[in-house]
Amino acid sequence: MKSSKLNILIVFGTRPEVIKMAPVVKEFRKFPNRFNTKVCVTGQHRQMIDPLLKLFEIGVDYDLDIMQKNQDLEHITKRVLEEVGLIIERDKIDWVLVQGDTTTAMAAALAAFYKKIKIGHVEAGLRTWDKSHPYPEEVNRKIIDSMADLYFAHTPEAKKNLLNEGVRSSAIDVTGNTVIDALLESARKKFSFKGTPLASLETEKRKIILLTAHRRENIGEPIVNICAAVRELATRYAKELVFVYPVHLNPNIHKPVHSLLWGLKNVILTEPMEYLPLVHLIKKSYLVLTDSGGLQEEAPTFGKPVLVLRETTERPEGVRAGCVEVIGTEARAIVRAVTLLLKNKSKYKRMAQAKNPYGNGTASKKIAARLS
Repeated sequence: MKSSKLNILIVFGTRPEVIKMAPVVKEFRKFPNRFNTKVCVTGQHRQMIDPLLKLFEIGVDYDLDIMQKNQDLEHITKRVLEEVGLIIERDKIDWVLVQGDTTTAMAAALAAFYKKIKIGHVEAGLRTWDKSHPYPEEVNRKIIDSMADLYFAHTPEAKKNLLNEGVRSSAIDVTGNTVIDALLESARKKFSFKGTPLASLETEKRKIILLTAHRRENIGEPIVNICAAVRELATRYAKELVFVYPVHLNPNIHKPVHSLLWGLKNVILTEPMEYLPLVHLIKKSYLVLTDSGGLQEEAPTFGKPVLVLRETTERPEGVRAGCVEVIGTEARAIVRAVTLLLKNKSKYKRMAQAKNPYGNGTASKKIAARLS
């Protein structure tokens, strides 16, 4: 006789997925009488996810540990598809929940589809309508949305995108973004930079600019341009600014960044930063320069303007709200945009005070309630 509880499998493999799915896991596990919740970690970002699992106290049921040196998208897809398929069959899973647009999420959803198991897509409906930007994420999320049964859209605009593609309104819930749930939980935790490589930030009088740049489409000339802009700004405003750049481990990012920026006294290059210090660094920052999707959602919660180092964004709500501006990767454009926010106090104030459109920290509750 089949149990009345739903067997839920939550799959993730990258750092952003852990952050955004941790509140979902914790919410489902509050109700063991309704859900038998299993967590599968693929290990797509091995070194980056383990500290997050510890921070959010997430127990893992399956660790596929697929990471290998210079792994490609084909390797990730093949391994996740095969391994998640076996778990679904063995544990008689009812629902597979995936988040966003990673190759892990796409392959896990495909495994569920092949096994005729229902799929819930957290952060559904993001679109740039350009399959090369971001790559491969734009295609991944469209593939997932073509297979999903329930869609947890983070904004009304994301819901509209889904409706325009023929998704039934009854299958879509606008929940807000789960990253805000994780962000607010982490912001409540006490943290000090004393005793860390960033200890100097505790007494730093200059404006702190948080920089992250790591996306595949920014490898090559774009990352060189970004570094050139940072070098010019750091030199021009040596007494006013300090840049903090947690550098991705990908050698195609790590090598040029260290080659071009190492040695500048007001540019701090760190290893990839754990989430708790990153949250508190956002709070201390003057503005954020990033090609990350998550930071576009997180930084406005603390009133920090975001300049996006990409040609397009699948998060236009932040742009329309006024807290985010897409500036591309040309060095002159980056220098101009940062300088404007340093000099134009009224523009800075408008961006800093714009309302974050991505929710209030209740997304996970809404997702669990929908499946109850």
